[in-house]
Amino acid sequence: MEKNVFGEPLAICSKTPITGYFRDGLCRTINQDIGTHTVCAVMTEEFLKFSASMGNDLISPIPYYQFPGLKEGDIWCLCVSRWIEAHKVGKAPKLILEATHEKTLEYTSLDLLIKYAFNKY
Repeated sequence: MEKNVFGEPLAICSKTPITGYFRDGLCRTINQDIGTHTVCAVMTEEFLKFSASMGNDLISPIPYYQFPGLKEGDIWCLCVSRWIEAHKVGKAPKLILEATHEKTLEYTSLDLLIKYAFNKY
């Protein structure tokens, strides 16, 4: 069973739009997932523009891959390295930690992730 950063069962990140390396809504990974898509993040306009400036346009739809394009407020499994890059320049989006895979802890600390915890209330 896949676990989140708290060692609990991994929650679904998003089904609308459908996300994850396996497009099953979960931010889980395998060795072939070069990007390590383990971080469940709430998109912001600032992050989307940053990602595009770094060569990964998440805004534009790509119908061939059934990718609708993302907008502010969408929830998406990000590459952990891109999230860390965004953090370093002050553009990292908030995270849904219950849906962020434990493998993320191989790249950054739980303390840092908690600082970015999304509070929906």
